[in-house]
Amino acid sequence: MGMVRLHRIKLFLLLTFTGVCTAQNDITLSVFTVTSKSMTVQWSVHSGASSYKITATPKNSPARPVFAQFSGNTVMGSVNSLSPSTVYTMQLEAMDNALNVLSSAETVETTAPDVPSIDQAYSKNSDSITVEFAEVSGATSYILRAESTTGDFFFETPTAKSPGTVVGLQPYTDYILSVMSVNSGGRSQPSYPIKARTVVIAPKLNTSSPSNDSILVTWPPVEHAIRYTLIMIQEGSSTRLILNTTDTTVTFDKLEPGISYCIKGMAWDAEGRTGDDLTVCQITRPPSPDVTQVQLTPGRSLGIAVYWMTVQGANSYVVLASNGQNCNTSDSYCFISPQECGQNHSITVTAYNDAGPSSPSQSVGYITYPCPPENIWVEEPTAGNCSVVWEKVPLVEYYVAFIKRDDGTEKSCNTTKTTCQFFCMCGYTYLTSVFPYNQAGTSLFADVRNYTTIPCCPQDVTVKLVSTETLEVMWSPVKGAELYETTAAQTNNVLHCNDTSPVCALSDLTCNSLYSVTVTPCSELRGCNYTCTPYKQETAPCSPEILNMTQTTNSTYKVMISTPNSPNTNYTISATGRYDKYTCQSRNNFCELTQLSCGTIYEVTAVASTAVGKSLPGYSKTLETGPCCPSTVNVTQVTQAMTNLTWSPGTGAGSYIATLMSPRGQAKCHTLDTHCLMGCITCGTNYTVQLDAISSTGYRSQCQYQGFSSSACCPTGVKLYRRTNNSLRVYWRSSSPQAYNHTVELYGTGANYTCFAAAGSMYCDIQEGTCGDVYTVVVAPVGKSGVKVTFCLPRTYSVLCPGSNAGMVISRRRRSV
Repeated sequence: MGMVRLHRIKLFLLLTFTGVCTAQNDITLSVFTVTSKSMTVQWSVHSGASSYKITATPKNSPARPVFAQFSGNTVMGSVNSLSPSTVYTMQLEAMDNALNVLSSAETVETTAPDVPSIDQAYSKNSDSITVEFAEVSGATSYILRAESTTGDFFFETPTAKSPGTVVGLQPYTDYILSVMSVNSGGRSQPSYPIKARTVVIAPKLNTSSPSNDSILVTWPPVEHAIRYTLIMIQEGSSTRLILNTTDTTVTFDKLEPGISYCIKGMAWDAEGRTGDDLTVCQITRPPSPDVTQVQLTPGRSLGIAVYWMTVQGANSYVVLASNGQNCNTSDSYCFISPQECGQNHSITVTAYNDAGPSSPSQSVGYITYPCPPENIWVEEPTAGNCSVVWEKVPLVEYYVAFIKRDDGTEKSCNTTKTTCQFFCMCGYTYLTSVFPYNQAGTSLFADVRNYTTIPCCPQDVTVKLVSTETLEVMWSPVKGAELYETTAAQTNNVLHCNDTSPVCALSDLTCNSLYSVTVTPCSELRGCNYTCTPYKQETAPCSPEILNMTQTTNSTYKVMISTPNSPNTNYTISATGRYDKYTCQSRNNFCELTQLSCGTIYEVTAVASTAVGKSLPGYSKTLETGPCCPSTVNVTQVTQAMTNLTWSPGTGAGSYIATLMSPRGQAKCHTLDTHCLMGCITCGTNYTVQLDAISSTGYRSQCQYQGFSSSACCPTGVKLYRRTNNSLRVYWRSSSPQAYNHTVELYGTGANYTCFAAAGSMYCDIQEGTCGDVYTVVVAPVGKSGVKVTFCLPRTYSVLCPGSNAGMVISRRRRSV
């Protein structure tokens, strides 16, 4: 506390420092502090001064001057016993030891007023104390000082006169108060202190209106309060209701709704003093409004308008629908938008003011016009018999359906059901809409559903075969068709031709097939009409395939073909050569081509034909007939075992194989010529000549020639004997199985002899033989044609004279041909 007070004194001294005076010899004088009975001055040191004298002379006053003297080492001093609120001239003199004045200075200052006295101090507010005091002469203002009894608070506040109030204090707290007078010279000393206590604070009232006829007041307990007083007055009334209580909660009931009430609260302390008072105003909740009308609002957006009677004390209203929508306003009507169609709801109106909402009004029901059906469709169970069908909609009394055709024709029907029948033609588009009605009206809008009937079927369809496997289909355009789908159905295969033109070529069809051709009109919206009548058309027969060709005779060939068509199909097979052409027809899988020329190349094709038309020719095959047989064949025996065979050239033959066949074997040769020398021929044998004429491509013709035989065999064991009658006998053994005539020829040096032996004879006698001669003997058979065999070997004999009966063979040699 000492430190605090020292701080306050220093501050006071600095504030009362008033003036500075400068002497002639540079000595200065200033007043440091002023009170009502004294002044303290301060001066500067003067060189040579041994003492200083201060004289205070009152101005405009008969009082005597007052002085004080100080040593030369002093620079501050006080002059006491002055009169309060008096103007003094303060003079400073610097003197030497002889009391001669070395320098002087003076200033004018007024003393502070006299100390006032406090009459009383009291508190009316919890943060202030009012002090009443006796005013003193010469004072221009006063300073009130308040200190807490605990020393932790110190505060001064100026006041112009009595009474003065110190504010910023704490509630229900003890303070020590004093007052000081102030003038231009400074302030007086504090008066005799007085002790006072602040009152308690006012209760902090919290008010609310839990209902439209009551107000609830609550507050937190006030410290040091022993009871409370509440005063309530109705707005616009002079009637007051005073209530004393020790509770902190009070309910005022049986009040008027929508009226403001002001409530003042005060707390009492133990000394019986009332503290601060606090006034709050609270309005009761408004009464419930009465709904007068609910109606639908016209326009593009569906809404409702709600009307009610205004109530006292309400500053706003909230309309709440049972679907959760609401609106608020300060008027007596409100709009809720948008509303949904097909709704059955109720609304209530609640009034609001600062206290809160009233109780909701009685609910009032309303319905909106029904919603248009979401799902509308058209059913067409049979062609031309259509029905508009829709889903059932709630809150509907009846429906009106509109059906408009794309050519402008329109129809409507009223019904309580969910369907409406109408006649619909193929190829048209119908616009359908359904409007439901109830007591609220009908929707301004309805969904429009398009229904397009299937396109009409073409009636003049023509189908013709333009090629073996292509059908051309033509028809006239029909209404509603944007695309035509032409199908040719046969078993499991379906071929499509999609085009916008009324013509279609169905190609790459299967031959020999009966197709069901259907023209199906289609549209993008409706799809295709699959009820159109199909048209039958058969394609041309399939091309037969030549499977095999075999030669049955020299000029006849059997051609085997495939039969891919129906049994009543005719097949024509043609063989075309360079100079001639042959055909045959059949309904079977083969056909014989006759009288074909030998040695000729033919192009053979097969064509199938039915009542529909002809097939394409099948793949052709080349038929090469065998070479022609030689017209003549000659056989010449060269030796007993070798034959020369010649023949005339055969047309188409490039080489030949000649074969001589007999029961004893055969001989064969292969040659490019028209003759062949063949060995290993058995003499005396009948044989057949087979001549194979072969073309350059390997085709061959077997030509057989009958009635040929080899020459008779030359006899063996030929011997020459001399007989007694000088005749010669030639003996032999026949090698041929048949009997032939033989001719015997003897060639000697002197004569030549010839004899003939009949068939079956094995010797021949020759007369007039000459002994001692050498003979060449040739025994040869003679054929039936009288031709002698010329290739029998000659034998040479020497004929002895009598005395020997056997010829002696000297040598053998081949006779040249």
